[in-house]
Amino acid sequence: MRRGLEPWIVGKKIREIDVVHKGGNRSSTYAPFGAIQGAEVLGVARRGKFLWFQLDRDLALMAHLGMSGQFLIQDKHRAYEKHLRVRIDCGDRKREIRFIDQRTFGWIAIDKLVPEGSDTIPQSFARIAPDVFDKKFDRQGVINRISRKNSAIKRVLLDQSVVSGVGNIYADEALWRAKIHPERIAKELSVPEISELLKATISVMEEALEQGGTSFDELYINVNGESGYFEVELEAYGQEDEPCTRCGRQIRRITLGNRSSHFCPQCQRKSPAKETGEKSAPRKKVSSKRG
Repeated sequence: MRRGLEPWIVGKKIREIDVVHKGGNRSSTYAPFGAIQGAEVLGVARRGKFLWFQLDRDLALMAHLGMSGQFLIQDKHRAYEKHLRVRIDCGDRKREIRFIDQRTFGWIAIDKLVPEGSDTIPQSFARIAPDVFDKKFDRQGVINRISRKNSAIKRVLLDQSVVSGVGNIYADEALWRAKIHPERIAKELSVPEISELLKATISVMEEALEQGGTSFDELYINVNGESGYFEVELEAYGQEDEPCTRCGRQIRRITLGNRSSHFCPQCQRKSPAKETGEKSAPRKKVSSKRG
């Protein structure tokens, strides 16, 4: 979404922000939207699900997508969408930005800037850790934090104070790639295992970004209204009872922290074979990708 918005909005000025539905505006906004009227957009940054419209002012225009929030670049004369929350007029004669959110957990607000090292960031950013694509991502620091956590590794991977931006889908996919059971205790993982998991997390999210993300329904589309196509590449998430493409064993689903977790019981042992004395089953040849 950030990639789609940036080339269209950078260089434009905020003419008006119209809150169509009060659900689109966070009650704790730092300043009224009128404070940024006429401000030029210098860039669009992201941390986790937070979007930061960088302005030529000492304020930030912030947005959080919640579970179903989306930005669309729409024709100004097009009828309002059913779940339209906020309209942003950037002075373009034909088009505007619309924030649409069916489940109303998302919001747009003005945020103040606070120091982070030698930089300034929105105060909302300070609440969460940098994600794996952030220039401030500290790989060794994250490995150290994970190795001290006495919790299931799936929960730790979703903990935004450890590393942000990893959602339920990509956590399952990264754990599958790294051959780590979602219920294994983080501090019991070896440093090479944690390192491999971070490597898998980065690779799966890079591939998903290139394909526009993962879209299961009309809630998950880009700024042009197009769906992402990473769903067809999923190996674990949503694949319950389908054969694992690595060994042929059926993918299982469990509930962990009120979320569904999908894994291969053969490839992702809860107790590694070297600790239990078990021998890994011979690898089965899977002829083709499931339909």
